[in-house]
Amino acid sequence: MKKVVKFGGSSLASAEQFKKVGDIIRSDEARRYVVPSAPGKRFDGDIKVTDMLYECYRAAEKGEKIAGKIKKIQARYQEIIDGLGLDLKLDEQFAEIEKNFIAQAGSDYAASRGEFLNGIVMANYLGYTFVDPAECIFFEDNGNLDGEMTYKKLAERLGGIDHAVIPGFYGSLHDGSVKTFSRGGSDVTGSIVAKAIHADLYENWTDVSGMLVTDPRIVDNPAVIETITYKELRELAYMGATVLHEDAIFPLRQEGIPINIRNTNRPQDKGTVIVESTCYKPAYTITGIAGRKGFASINIEKDMMNSEIGFGRKVLQVFEDNGLSFEHMPSGIDTLTVYVHQSEFEEKEQNIISGLHRAVAPDAIDLEADLALIAVVGRGMRRNRGTAGRIFSALAHKHVNVKMIDQGSSELNIIIGVENRDFETAIRAIYDIFVTAQL
Repeated sequence: MKKVVKFGGSSLASAEQFKKVGDIIRSDEARRYVVPSAPGKRFDGDIKVTDMLYECYRAAEKGEKIAGKIKKIQARYQEIIDGLGLDLKLDEQFAEIEKNFIAQAGSDYAASRGEFLNGIVMANYLGYTFVDPAECIFFEDNGNLDGEMTYKKLAERLGGIDHAVIPGFYGSLHDGSVKTFSRGGSDVTGSIVAKAIHADLYENWTDVSGMLVTDPRIVDNPAVIETITYKELRELAYMGATVLHEDAIFPLRQEGIPINIRNTNRPQDKGTVIVESTCYKPAYTITGIAGRKGFASINIEKDMMNSEIGFGRKVLQVFEDNGLSFEHMPSGIDTLTVYVHQSEFEEKEQNIISGLHRAVAPDAIDLEADLALIAVVGRGMRRNRGTAGRIFSALAHKHVNVKMIDQGSSELNIIIGVENRDFETAIRAIYDIFVTAQL
């Protein structure tokens, strides 16, 4: 069995955290390929190494002396090295980094050095082979991953290595210059490595014990999701529920490789398993609740619009012409409502209103701002009747006015629109009726 294990910045912020990670890796021989992030915050108010590197590089761009800043970054690593009792020096690497910063090698190069250096420390600590992703993860000039070349080179490079450390977050362009993923991109590196070696499991270790049913800032100590499908995860991630970089899902989904979200500080917790499909019965009717504030609705009324061929296309063409995408579009016989991000819509609202009048000659157009959308997601909803009724009942009990409800044809999710001011109350009410009531 082969596992790829990725550890986030909080899991590798100090020598103490490194030791926890080492214990986790050594406890399972299948954990053969390790993807580390750069050291994160050791305590509240601390600075992530990646942010220290950005700050140092900006100083170099301004022509300022950076020797002092380089020493502070090196001290962070030396603290880890000393705490682990390693016979390791990074003087040459830091001299090279300082030289390249002064030569302005690029902000991507600067940001990537956190993972690069941590990878060297991790490989030395574990006794694993260090593999530089700049030599086997490649980007096109437009910034997109060159998947064909990457998977070929990674498979070749790792094929003869039983145990390897591959730093996360970066690769290279075809000209050899370093290119990074977006922040949080170590998740993506882990998934790419897992696909390339045909791993049996991708473990993503962080500081939470898996995905939670809802936002812990709204509901105290929400339940952990034991198993979730890629489709459910996609629906929740779209509404802001993230413990995994979105781009990390697709390479694994293509290969059918499950993901296990685990907690470095509580390795005994099983965490959340993300799978393509499962017969596993969910603990609750719903899998998760997520949402976002800051939407506006444009309600278009016109008698007999349902018999007017091309009406919806003409409406959406107006939004497209103004560079706006829509979130949801519930409709009735004589009404059609378009939900958009309020911040994007406000500066273009009059152009859109006049465009709609010219395009479809509506009887009336009404706007409403300060709305929130909430997604209630769960494969268990297919098997349970009355889910929407229970949602309405819970919200009515808490005096929350529902502005919109929209259910997908897959019966996997229900989208509810409420006023911004009712957002937290609505989420707590839905959580209570489906989760708390079953505990």
